Amino acid sequence: MDTAENLDAFFSNDSPFLQGLVDLRKLLNNSIIEEDYKWDFPTYTLDGKNIVALGHFKNHFGIWFFQGVFLKDTHNLLRNAQEDKTKAIRALNYTNIDQIDEVIFLEYLAEAIENAVLGKELKLSRSPKVVAIPEELLHAFAKTGGLKTAFEALTPGKQREYCGHIGSAKQEATRLRRLEKCTPMILEGLGLNHKYQ
Repeated sequence: MDTAENLDAFFSNDSPFLQGLVDLRKLLNNSIIEEDYKWDFPTYTLDGKNIVALGHFKNHFGIWFFQGVFLKDTHNLLRNAQEDKTKAIRALNYTNIDQIDEVIFLEYLAEAIENAVLGKELKLSRSPKVVAIPEELLHAFAKTGGLKTAFEALTPGKQREYCGHIGSAKQEATRLRRLEKCTPMILEGLGLNHKYQ
C-alpha cells in the first residue's frame, strides 16, 4: 500500500479511540508539518525531520514527540515513551477524547516545531562494538600471510559476521571448517553473505 492507502486504513480502524485520533489529525494537518506514514503510524515531519507521530494502543491513544526531551512540559503531561529505552521521545497520552485540550496540545506542538527549526536534536553516541575474534581466526592470522591485514580492512559489520559465524560453532572441527571456507573470501575483501547482496 502507498502512504495515502496506509493513512486511510489507519484512520478507518475499529479502535475505540478513532475519533480522538481523527481530531488530533485535524490539528496536525492545520499546522505547517507534513503528514507521512512510517513504522505503521501516521508521522508528521518538517523539512524531512520527524516531529510527531500518532498512535493507538490497547488502553490509550496519543502522540509522541520525537525530540520531546527538549519540551518545557509546563503542564507536566509528558512521559518517557519507553523508560530505559528511549532517550529523546516523550509521549502525550489520552484514555478518552475528553482529555484533549486543544490549546495545550497546540502549545506543545508549536514548541516541538520551533525546536526542530532551531535544530535541537538529541544525538546519541554509540560506542563501537568490540569484535570478539575467535581463537581459530587469531591463529590463522599468524599462519596465513595477508589474512590479518585483509580482515582489518573489512568493515566492522563484516568482521562481526565472520567472527560470529566461525565462533558460534560448538565443536572445534566445525569452527576450523568454517574458517577454511571463509579465508578466501576474507582475502578477497568480501563479506560473509556477499553472494546474497
